[in-house]
Amino acid sequence: MTSETITPAADERVRRQGILRQLLRRPELGAIGGTILVWVFFAIAAGDSGFLSLRGTANYLGVAAELGILAIAVALLMIAGEFDLSVGSIIGGTGMITAILSVEFGWNVWAAVGVSLIAALIVGAINGILVNRTKLPSFIITLATLFIIRGLTVGLTRLITGRTQVGGVKDALGYDSAAAFFANSLNIVDPTSARGAEAQFPISILWWVLIAAIATYILLRTRPGNWIFGIGGDENAARNVGVPVHRMKITLFMATAAAAWLVATIQVLSTGGADTLRGQQREFYAIIAVVVGGTLLTGGYGSAIGALFGALIYGMVQQGIVFTGVDSDWFLVFMGAMLIIAVLVNNFIRKQASEAK
Repeated sequence: MTSETITPAADERVRRQGILRQLLRRPELGAIGGTILVWVFFAIAAGDSGFLSLRGTANYLGVAAELGILAIAVALLMIAGEFDLSVGSIIGGTGMITAILSVEFGWNVWAAVGVSLIAALIVGAINGILVNRTKLPSFIITLATLFIIRGLTVGLTRLITGRTQVGGVKDALGYDSAAAFFANSLNIVDPTSARGAEAQFPISILWWVLIAAIATYILLRTRPGNWIFGIGGDENAARNVGVPVHRMKITLFMATAAAAWLVATIQVLSTGGADTLRGQQREFYAIIAVVVGGTLLTGGYGSAIGALFGALIYGMVQQGIVFTGVDSDWFLVFMGAMLIIAVLVNNFIRKQASEAK
């Protein structure tokens, strides 16, 4: 008795896609290409100045990591069609809560960090509830909370401490263990240094990559990920098929607030202090990184990996300008130009992808 393996015939109705066509449909394609071009440019322009060294790499990765943590959470929210402009003020506010509780009131740093996280989640929930209840654009709601939180941070800090900066966190109880978890660096001897100097790779880089991996898994492999794309594509249609739109929006606003808290915690434990103005313009840099990463401002399209590469471009440009010796005042010019170019490139790629269907 013989057995035969029957291979089912391919369905002629299913159109096979080439690798190029599949790549064109990926939101992060433009950001990956931009990352390569920016790296090559600074490798040529500033390679002899330290950009290619291990220390130079650690510098721009550290800068990119802090923005990237924020940008990835902002990307998920923007894919759902919403904005959060309050994240910059949440960085300043939660960082100051941690510093004041641990320095002025003698709290254990871990307890202070926990309270600041709760405060951040409350702000995020309020943002989400207000957007759902008022039906006002999230741009307006979070712009208002940006000013409210920034004003409360400055006013209450002056009232409690008489100043706008608080230091001494490194002397607080529980600092060493908290810093080891959130902010310490991995020191690696830089072989390009004649004196054997060490390159410090902050642990925030690991946080950045881990969060990007989790966000990517959620977007591509889970039901909530489908909900996020559905809400951004057509909120009413998503609601009609049973997607919990209000609950998902509140969750995403809480996620952006939590990301801002994590950035603030890393900064406070790295520097040993807090400043009421810390986090200024971070919300705009995060949006730029997300848009450079291929996410549409109108929602429904984007990726966490794209936001990761968008933040990496930001870090390389910021530190690359330093290595080339160009006045840092020109950095904002580069950022504005990058935003326009990224939107044009992403529109071109999406047009090519649609024509290739």
